[in-house]
Amino acid sequence: MRFAAIANHVGDAFAHSIIAMDGRTAARDLLDAAVPVEFPKIETRAGTFASRIARFAGFLRQMRPQRLMTSNWGSIDWAFARALAGTPHLHMEDGFGPEERDHQLPRRVLTRRAILRRSDIILPSQTLLHIASHIWRLPARRLHHIANGIDLARFAPRAVRHEGPPVIGTVAALRPEKNIGRLIEAFSIVRAQHPARLVIVGDGAERSSLEQRAASLGVAGDVAFAGHSAAPQTAYAGFDIFALSSDTEQMPLSVLEAMACGLPVAATDVGDVRWMLAEENAPGIAAKSPRALADAILALLSGPCGIGAANRRRAETQFSDSAMFAAHVALWNRSVGLG
Repeated sequence: MRFAAIANHVGDAFAHSIIAMDGRTAARDLLDAAVPVEFPKIETRAGTFASRIARFAGFLRQMRPQRLMTSNWGSIDWAFARALAGTPHLHMEDGFGPEERDHQLPRRVLTRRAILRRSDIILPSQTLLHIASHIWRLPARRLHHIANGIDLARFAPRAVRHEGPPVIGTVAALRPEKNIGRLIEAFSIVRAQHPARLVIVGDGAERSSLEQRAASLGVAGDVAFAGHSAAPQTAYAGFDIFALSSDTEQMPLSVLEAMACGLPVAATDVGDVRWMLAEENAPGIAAKSPRALADAILALLSGPCGIGAANRRRAETQFSDSAMFAAHVALWNRSVGLG
């Protein structure tokens, strides 16, 4: 989503060749028609490590891009290949999967330390910046902290509150690391003390088990699974409190979107979330347990009404997409000798 937003912003100033490591290219629909883009075909998984590196290096020698951009550990083979091909490299690290949720894997630490030393690294969170500097021990001159930003006009506070009990909402893929089960259990604790509804926007393989979890806790009637939304800003307009129940995050866009929509946020204390939110939202930060998250939600339900407005002000001053665009484009231009 972030890459598509930046690519749309720069328009035809850059041309892109995009390779999806998992073969899924549905996100191409996020790109404007005016953006020059192609999706070259190359086998990304078959063969041994050595054969993949040789294949990727050959592809880079043939294509001769001005800059290779890779994202996260899943594309690390390309970082090896670009060293053989002599291609300048820009790497984006967004965060970690469940296997690195609680600690860094030594083999991956050593790999990143060795193969990324001569690459420029974009890190959207201060937590990741600390990891890249102190654990991966990458050169400071190669590290670029660029906070995520969003379209503040698109995600605007609603004018009038809806009728009925307060709605606690989340927008998330239904994957294990999002731990929506924790949110449903927290909601069951909240519901025993305060009338409320829970709306879960998003889809994924865990949906069936999560629906069963809501039923087993006796709150299925107050939990709505809304499915995927192509226009999440409309979903936020129906929330009174946004909830994040993840085990691992860095700088979640959903929290920024909720802040821009003027919502109080109840969230597990992961990544940069505590730094992102306004100081007034501090009672909404929770440890990674259903009870703690429930207490955070209850604190926001009974707290002052200005928390959401404070989050909106912080989004306006710190997390606009214009600031993010400027930082990324400056680095893109510099990487191809234009700045």
